[in-house]
Amino acid sequence: MTETLTEAEVQAFLSAHPGATGIDMIMPDMCGIPRGKRIGTEAAAKLYRDGVQMPGSTFLLDSTGQNCETIAQGTVDGDPDFPCLGVSGSLTEVPWARQKTAQVIASMSHRDGTPYFADPRHVLDRAVQPLRDMGLTPVSAMELEFYLLDPEPGPDGRPRPAKAPDTGTRQSTTQVYGMEELYDFEAFLVDVEAACQAQNIPADTATSEYGPGQYEINLHHVDDPLLACDQTFLLKRLIKGVARRHGMIACFMAKPFAELAGCGLHVHVSLVDKDGKNTFAGPLDPEVGLPVGPTIRHAVGGLRATMAEGMALFAPNANSYRRFQHGSYAPINRAWGSDNRTVSLRLPDANENAVRVEHRVAGADANPYLVMAAVLSGIHHGLANQIDPGPAEKGDAYAKPQKGLPFRWWQAVDKFEKGKVLPGYLGSEYSKVYAAARRFESDAFQSHISMLDYEWYMRAV
Repeated sequence: MTETLTEAEVQAFLSAHPGATGIDMIMPDMCGIPRGKRIGTEAAAKLYRDGVQMPGSTFLLDSTGQNCETIAQGTVDGDPDFPCLGVSGSLTEVPWARQKTAQVIASMSHRDGTPYFADPRHVLDRAVQPLRDMGLTPVSAMELEFYLLDPEPGPDGRPRPAKAPDTGTRQSTTQVYGMEELYDFEAFLVDVEAACQAQNIPADTATSEYGPGQYEINLHHVDDPLLACDQTFLLKRLIKGVARRHGMIACFMAKPFAELAGCGLHVHVSLVDKDGKNTFAGPLDPEVGLPVGPTIRHAVGGLRATMAEGMALFAPNANSYRRFQHGSYAPINRAWGSDNRTVSLRLPDANENAVRVEHRVAGADANPYLVMAAVLSGIHHGLANQIDPGPAEKGDAYAKPQKGLPFRWWQAVDKFEKGKVLPGYLGSEYSKVYAAARRFESDAFQSHISMLDYEWYMRAV
């Protein structure tokens, strides 16, 4: 369970940061968007005593920030408040703010202290419990991809890559892993690194990715999935904040450009037992060429079995589904394999201590807590039922598309709503409101008439 922020933590922070004018209390909503309040430092005691009051519907807003009319939380129930307490270890400075500002993650509970069902942190905590009951601890890390964009759109009104500050030019070619592309935005990356150090976010590698102006930043593995998701949630906010100070937009849309690579949220997971042993490890497996045992096969089997149910979590909005294209490094089936970037579930080349599964389905626009909850639920489902994953894919998985995955938003919501496995891990109440809220946004998006409607149909039909 989440440890609550203490008075000693608050007093130590304020003593070390004199002049701080406010504290950004932030929480991830259903879409992973930070919501909350800025409170004065004189009111900091609320974060560890009675809590800061927030509407329960805060966690269930759509991507535009409005209440979903298809659920009870909001207008229907009178939109009641619940107390929010700070999370221990999350109180830090905000280096990109123009005045001295602090930041803290908060979790919502009922007045008796029981978790509020719609807080994604509590959803994840519930989902990981079955693995804890097995005596297993997930060790995980996430990778985030994003584009750096010019705040001014191009002549066609569409977004475009940001200009490199030193040269004034825009990247126009792929140059994946290009070193010069890192130096194009060296000042930005240096400030990201400094902000990560200030906020205790263990960022690791920065790489130039497959699109012009696209980058990826990886996080270290940690043995607490809640902490791994907190770090991902905070890293995303940090990157956006630093980019804004540099006159750019950091874009985490799954597919901001039709002709370029999309942005993924890759999850790396292994399981260790009470003795700290990696339970995914085993003798050299001739099929995959790695030292893996039956546990990782069962985990992969569970992830394959629950992938269709989880698509509404991995791809939470209309743009998310534009990412799943042939040959795009975004998976289009449930294939798994060893050191193969065309599959959904990749076993990276590693020694027995680092054997893990890389789940490559989710987009960078997804809520990391819900993605992690679905991944760990699938792993436990596979272990508990000893599910065989079938043969590993060799070569190009795009050449063998599989049926069964929903690649349209409404189809994914239907699959999630009718799911037989994930609701048992996430909670039936949360699963119902998630499906209803996602359907509300899907219907609203579908009802919008775009310019393409006029271009294709106005004169032709």
